[in-house]
Amino acid sequence: MPKVSPNKTVEGLLGGVLTTTGLAISLAPWLTPFDLIHSACLGLLLSLTGFIGDVNISAVKRDLGIKDSGTILPGHGGILDRIDSLTYTAPLFFHFTVYFYYQGQLL
Repeated sequence: MPKVSPNKTVEGLLGGVLTTTGLAISLAPWLTPFDLIHSACLGLLLSLTGFIGDVNISAVKRDLGIKDSGTILPGHGGILDRIDSLTYTAPLFFHFTVYFYYQGQLL
């Protein structure tokens, strides 16, 4: 990890996991059909896979020799740096929701 994204820290990962899981638990009753256990599990999964998506896109950019993916957001490295975690979390959220709450209703 230090070669791919040297500014990432264990403290940042743990802070992100705690914040995301806490927000998932507190906001799930108003935004989703998830119960307490599912919202806690999903918050934990989304925070970890968001980190993996961020590191994955950082590795791709490093392999391609690209520092920033755009200039629309000054100082942020581009739009891709704002949505890189969604490469893993969006499909995970969709499939988690369909599997536990809408299985059989989509057909």
